[in-house]
Amino acid sequence: TECRLESPAGVGALSARCGQLSVPENPAAPGGRRITLNVAVVPALNRRAQPDPLFVLAGGPGQAATDFYAGYAAAFSAIGRDRDIVLVDQRGTGKSAPLLCEYPEDPESPTVGPEQLKAATVECLRALDRDPRFYTTTVAVGDLEAVRQALGAERINLYGVSYGTRVAQHYLRRYPQRVRTVVLDGAVPPQVVLGADMALDAQQTLDAILARCERDADCRQRFPAVGAEFKALQQRLRTPARLTFPDPATGTQQTLDFGAEHLAGVVRLLSYADGTAALLPLLIHSAQVEDNLAPLAAQYLLIEQTLESQFAYGMHNAVVCTEDLPLIDRQQVDDDALAATYLGTASLDGLSALCSVWPAGVLDADLHQPLKSDKPVLILSGGNDPITPVRYGEQTLAQFANGRHVVIDGYGHGQLASPCVPGLLARFINLGATQGLDTRCVDGLKAAPFLLDFTGPAP
Repeated sequence: TECRLESPAGVGALSARCGQLSVPENPAAPGGRRITLNVAVVPALNRRAQPDPLFVLAGGPGQAATDFYAGYAAAFSAIGRDRDIVLVDQRGTGKSAPLLCEYPEDPESPTVGPEQLKAATVECLRALDRDPRFYTTTVAVGDLEAVRQALGAERINLYGVSYGTRVAQHYLRRYPQRVRTVVLDGAVPPQVVLGADMALDAQQTLDAILARCERDADCRQRFPAVGAEFKALQQRLRTPARLTFPDPATGTQQTLDFGAEHLAGVVRLLSYADGTAALLPLLIHSAQVEDNLAPLAAQYLLIEQTLESQFAYGMHNAVVCTEDLPLIDRQQVDDDALAATYLGTASLDGLSALCSVWPAGVLDADLHQPLKSDKPVLILSGGNDPITPVRYGEQTLAQFANGRHVVIDGYGHGQLASPCVPGLLARFINLGATQGLDTRCVDGLKAAPFLLDFTGPAP
């Protein structure tokens, strides 16, 4: 039926055709409890559309494909001229039997202590009316295949971002004959277990952002000691500061005890995109030198509100506590190296506590095995990505005989909205090959200029 897709962040809306597909919650028990998958198709503008649609796979884990697409629809417009775009809310997200948990903050944030996370997770499990063991990548790729069959598409193209790249690669492993092309944006190689290096990669990205400020004459002149200021601010906020400031979304007064953990959380998430990373020197300087913490706190609050509206944390837990955390050997983790980063060990400690009570789910034995394929695969990486760094893209490329790895210097996590990238994706999918694909348009891209004050960058 006709429907309308709207972004939870209020940044986009569009018309589509929506339907539901009934599937067993436990694929091994087809006669047992069933759930419905929420499926949306954005029809091609061309009446003679190509027969191979594009399936869009969201990240997180925990974000719904329909929500993600509503926020980035313009970036897919060139592809959508000639191809239907298919959106399947992965089971546990959006309107596909969502696994919703309430947490005081993002579970991956350093602001929530392990015991608090553990207690909130126990409460979530008690409240769930579904079995979280069946909401993993292994089961999700079977859902995608069921949708493909229901729509009657002989072959499909895949776009996956962040965690969605794991889903895309595992679908390719299971159903290679059904895949025409794959785009992996912020790629996670199958053999990588996420979590152990998160703080190290985040620190490397922050160092690169501050080094770029040092190389920029205007930024260096305005913020000549921003690295030292950040360390001093961390030390100062070990005793949280009581702040009262306007909520950036509603304007109502908010009170927050803003501490070092909040600083770490907001810096990590602002570093995900070059546009928000451009704020960091100004925010750090304003907080430490001018004693104005409100802008940092407002950014923290805004990001947390956005995450809360867009992510199904129960589905996040189902994936992370099956596919990642149980496979990390803490004896092999260098806690001293993690402690030396601005995130420290807090995120890994928190997720470990969470997963200690969350049940492990269905896991294919080969989920983390390297993948070999001759399908055309385009891999996109940001040079300053704090969660899926360039080396992940390089590891991913090694799996594909017909792969191509494009790195955009100075950019962060997810390249879909970067200038010229939407056109590049459309050309790749239309061509159906990496050979002959012209990627030179990204060579001239530069990261957003640093803001020197709250009115903007240098002229």
